Formats: sequence, C-alpha cells, structure tokens
Amino acid sequence: MSRARLTEDEITAGLTGIPEWSRVGDTIVRTADAKDFPAAIRVVVAVAAAAEELDHHPDIDIRWRTLHFALSTHSAGGLTALDLTLAARIDTALRAEAPEA
Repeated sequence: MSRARLTEDEITAGLTGIPEWSRVGDTIVRTADAKDFPAAIRVVVAVAAAAEELDHHPDIDIRWRTLHFALSTHSAGGLTALDLTLAARIDTALRAEAPEA
C-alpha cells in the first residue's frame, strides 16, 4: 500500500467511508467506548494485529473503557491510504466489541 500523501480531495472522500473519524491537521482521530476495560483491551489487541499486518501503527490512549486513536503517516508527513485503511480496521475491531444497546 502506498505511503504517498493523499490530496485534500482524497482525504475528504476517504473520510466519508469512516464517518466516526475526524481530521485534526495531518491526523485523523476517533474516540470510542468499549463495554468495559477487558473489551477495550481486546480492541487494542485486534488493532495491534492489524497494525503489524500493515506495518503501520496508531497512537492509542486507553482510559478505563474509553479508547482514543490517532493516525498519521509520519514518514510521509501527513495522511496516506494506510491511515484510512487502518481506521476502517479499527472500526471493525470496535464493532466486534461494541457495548450492547
């Protein structure tokens, strides 16, 4: 997968597919709650596996059951397709551990 920086139009289009994410400068961010601390850790483990597979690693902050994710391709100096791909995989991991409504 390319580590080339995305254009503004590509970023805007890419974010439509991951609506829970927002852009802050050259980073995309998302905060989500798991049902409990063990579920939050399971999400992090799933994200770690995806990150290793893509060789692209997010910033993750865990506060009890609240997870904060930040993605940017530092080597490219901004957002790349890797960030959008990993964001979608993070969303999948979160859905797998979603709190029951």
